Amino acid sequence: MDNQTVSRRNFLKTSAVTGAVFSLGFYWPGNAKSAKVINAAEANKFGVEMNSWVHIDASGKVTIFDHRAEMGQGSYQAVPQIVAEELEVNLNEINVVFAQGDAKKYGNQVTGGSSTVRGSYKNLLKLSATAREMLIQAAAKKWNVPKLECYAEGGDVIHKPSGKKLHYGQLVEAASKLEAPKDVVLKKRSEYKLIGKPLRRLDTPLKTNGVAVFGLDKQIPGMMYAAVERNPRLRGKVKSFDDSKTRLIPGVKNVFKVKMGVFNTYREGVAVVADSTWAAIQGKKALKVEWDDTGFEHLDTEEIYKRQAEALQTQEGLPFKKQGEPNEVIAKASKKIDVIYETPYQYHAAMEPLNCVAHYQDDKLEIWGPIQAPEWVQDYISKEMSIPKEKVIVNMTFLGGGFGRKAFMDYPHEASVISKEIKAPVQVVWTREDDATQGPFRPGITYRCEGVIKDGGIDAFKVKLAGQNNNHWRGGKKDVPNGSASEGFLKPYTESIKNLAIMDIPFETPIPTMWWRSVYASTNGFAFESFLDELAHEAGKDPLDFRRVYLKEERLQKLIDKVEEVSGWKSRAKGAGYGVAITECFSSTVAQVVKVSKAPGGGVKVDKVWAVMDCGWYVNPDTIKAQIEGSIVMALGAATIHQVKFKDGMAVDNNFSTYQMPRINDIPPIDIHIMDNDEDAGGVGEPGLPPFAPALTNAIFDLTGKRIRKLPFNLGMV
Repeated sequence: MDNQTVSRRNFLKTSAVTGAVFSLGFYWPGNAKSAKVINAAEANKFGVEMNSWVHIDASGKVTIFDHRAEMGQGSYQAVPQIVAEELEVNLNEINVVFAQGDAKKYGNQVTGGSSTVRGSYKNLLKLSATAREMLIQAAAKKWNVPKLECYAEGGDVIHKPSGKKLHYGQLVEAASKLEAPKDVVLKKRSEYKLIGKPLRRLDTPLKTNGVAVFGLDKQIPGMMYAAVERNPRLRGKVKSFDDSKTRLIPGVKNVFKVKMGVFNTYREGVAVVADSTWAAIQGKKALKVEWDDTGFEHLDTEEIYKRQAEALQTQEGLPFKKQGEPNEVIAKASKKIDVIYETPYQYHAAMEPLNCVAHYQDDKLEIWGPIQAPEWVQDYISKEMSIPKEKVIVNMTFLGGGFGRKAFMDYPHEASVISKEIKAPVQVVWTREDDATQGPFRPGITYRCEGVIKDGGIDAFKVKLAGQNNNHWRGGKKDVPNGSASEGFLKPYTESIKNLAIMDIPFETPIPTMWWRSVYASTNGFAFESFLDELAHEAGKDPLDFRRVYLKEERLQKLIDKVEEVSGWKSRAKGAGYGVAITECFSSTVAQVVKVSKAPGGGVKVDKVWAVMDCGWYVNPDTIKAQIEGSIVMALGAATIHQVKFKDGMAVDNNFSTYQMPRINDIPPIDIHIMDNDEDAGGVGEPGLPPFAPALTNAIFDLTGKRIRKLPFNLGMV
């Protein structure tokens, strides 16, 4: 399997003119509600700019274009597993290449929001089934037999009565001249041979034998290397710099001021260009830069949260969701719960630091790298550098983790600017310290939760949140509430609680923020699900039974039944240290139960986690389990170990020595279960993260009677 990008123009020319390759893809006619499946011959005949998703050559080799980035979440496995199922080919015989960035050909290519499978699986199934049917039709014509007497299996078309067989390669020329059928019958789930099976991932061998090309591995002829000393405060500027010692470093070729776009502003720095990464980094260390950081605030962590807490007490905020009379009920209640929850800023901490290769030429700009959102990069750089969008070519490599950070445009823009300045291709590599301190970060948020219990149920439920709105960095309106104010909170709660309000208090700092794995669900989940546990305790109800009352949908009731069963919830001893949380994220719902006990040396230890995911239609259960396990590990770190702290407007912790990660001995046994149903596919890469922190702190309350409302906290100090 080759993970390099193939020239689509050469491929289209070959397939359309010679018929040596059978190519099938989608075409979105103007104002069309859905995509049309066409082959290369049709595209050539009508002058259509076609995207080639699947093609088969004369040897029978199948190549598919993965339109999304592979950053560990399993796109490189899921897409071919879907295609192989309906195309009736062996999975290990499929060649996978990354498609270049082109929204017109491939639709949305942003790898985020756990959207790869849920956003494209129906189209991929239809496309693959269409290709299969065209190959069967071509064989039936060759044999002059009814099509219904033929079937496909293992890359062959077989005539059932006679046993005659033709492999796909023998049929590609004839199939390429056929018109794609408008409607094809897809398999029933019970007929799947590959989908739903725990098949080994195609990218694992590549990543263990060194064949896989990550951004840091990419090299092109004549490439230079650059490291940038960036202002540690986003809005700061370069006042002056002394590069006299830098230019003494062997291999250093050039030093100059540079700036890259960060949302609607810019970050300035000084670029050091050399003939090796080592020389560039050493030259950067030798630089002396004086910064101009006037004109904006330099905040400490304590001041940020102080302002958030004050805002929650003095401001009502913008209504995201309001029904009934929650304020009146709360004001009149003789007894109410009124508590504050606090979540920290977080760094993405991907194992592969940011990097990008760019080659600016007179007539085009070409980029290679670990990129989650190629069309966003094309749009942004086209505008910033006045280059036609079609001349900005973006090639995706494997990503060593992303979590949202690599769906941003700043590092490709910076590499492009440097390449233009030096008139040569360049690879810009961020050090771990650069990556950890520059941001953007997950925003830290404070919540004020107020509620009233009456007759054993919720009479009023009100949550106000004060934290940075990621949309404001992108020019979003500041007089409307954060559109993700309830992200993670199950919609049925808002339908079944009579008096409810969710309010957003606009809050800004100069610190850049953006999405982080599961975005606002990662912080909202902690506040909302912890508060529900407090309400259940006030009502004197079992926390899981309490949730059942408000989550009336049959699908959710089955999810609760399952997590109750696998965790032994009903048979747990009183005060044994069990906590539960249920959150929704990107069209998937996850329930988790955490069990804790007192640690021998003091504090508590996490004994076990049970997780049940309802993601509807799914491809590979092993991938789902891996993503849930990874989400829980990441959630454990964010809840109990690390946070981004600021001093004088700068991030303090700059590497894993202080921004520590969970170790293998910190990870408890994790028991994962997947619900089976025929619902539409939901996300998998992110929904497993939000319920862990509240399930953990709810379990600690069950064990110790102590409520934890501020993250992160030290398990050894509970």
